Amino acid sequence: MRGLTLIVTRPAGLRAGLELAAAQAALGGAARLFCQSEAVSALAPLHDPRDGDYRAAGLPTLAELVEDALALGVAIIACQSGLALTGIEAAMLDPRIGFGGPVSILQTLGDDRLATL
Repeated sequence: MRGLTLIVTRPAGLRAGLELAAAQAALGGAARLFCQSEAVSALAPLHDPRDGDYRAAGLPTLAELVEDALALGVAIIACQSGLALTGIEAAMLDPRIGFGGPVSILQTLGDDRLATL
């Protein structure tokens, strides 16, 4: 199965990106989620203002989605420029989250499918 690399460009896209990447991993494929620019802000703290609504509907919170995705082997990567832009320090993120930039993502794309959210 071809891998899947998702580029998330805004905080609101993180939830959908996590769900898609986790589904790919659950099906046995490699999955990466690259948080570009201000999308990095959704990674620290791991909280979505709509978490209460999701929980009330019996759905996972954003933190639970991240935990599930990481447990399935999804690589979550924070953009280094996004960290600088949002004022987030690497130490504020889950230690399992990696760091990189668009060039490194494209250099390691291989035959992954690429989508932007």
